[in-house]
Amino acid sequence: MASSPDLSASADHTPEPAESGSTPGAPGGPGRRGRVRPRRAAVMAVPAAAVAAGLAVLTAQGALGVQFAISGMPFTVTATELNGTGFAQFGGLDSMAEGSPNEGDTGGQVLVVTSVIKNATLTKLCQSVDLGGTNLMITAGGGGEKVTASDLTTDSTQLSGNAAFTGMEIGNDASTLDKAGPLGRGPKGVFSQQSDTVRIADLRQTNYATTAGVFRLPGLKLRFSESGC
Repeated sequence: MASSPDLSASADHTPEPAESGSTPGAPGGPGRRGRVRPRRAAVMAVPAAAVAAGLAVLTAQGALGVQFAISGMPFTVTATELNGTGFAQFGGLDSMAEGSPNEGDTGGQVLVVTSVIKNATLTKLCQSVDLGGTNLMITAGGGGEKVTASDLTTDSTQLSGNAAFTGMEIGNDASTLDKAGPLGRGPKGVFSQQSDTVRIADLRQTNYATTAGVFRLPGLKLRFSESGC
């Protein structure tokens, strides 16, 4: 979940083996290009403007598929720390339900960066959506237990934090990704990146969609609030 110019990468270059405990086993995936040796790599994410320019062309050519219909209402997600194994990221296009009042001048479509994490833990998760005058807020994982998720997928338009990756690969064709499992593969011909592990401190996202195979939220609290996350 790390493709924004707001990301500032940590600078730990200490050699250490890449984690492999939960690295996804996507069967029969095509060979990978430009594999990085198993070591901790702190990298800057690809500038969103450059990615968006390429995605606009692919969208016009019909290369990006439409996923489930979104409401078109963005929501904010924050966490003091996210740790994950099996990370993939690529461009996508989300569409709202036909005739949605939130489509504005976009034609009901939103260009997003899709991030997939095979297994993730989040500390002090907060999610809020502005309902106009009040915010619906969800918090969890603020006590002894962290929020956990499997096959966590987010469609984002903004993301910031301090990120570090191991086993990083940048520039893959999205259809060949294999580190986040089958859900971590994108459309053919789309720029992408993947890594064995990801860590993001002070995570902040603007999302339009989130899905997960299993999502456990210890200490869950849902309430209305004057301010968001």
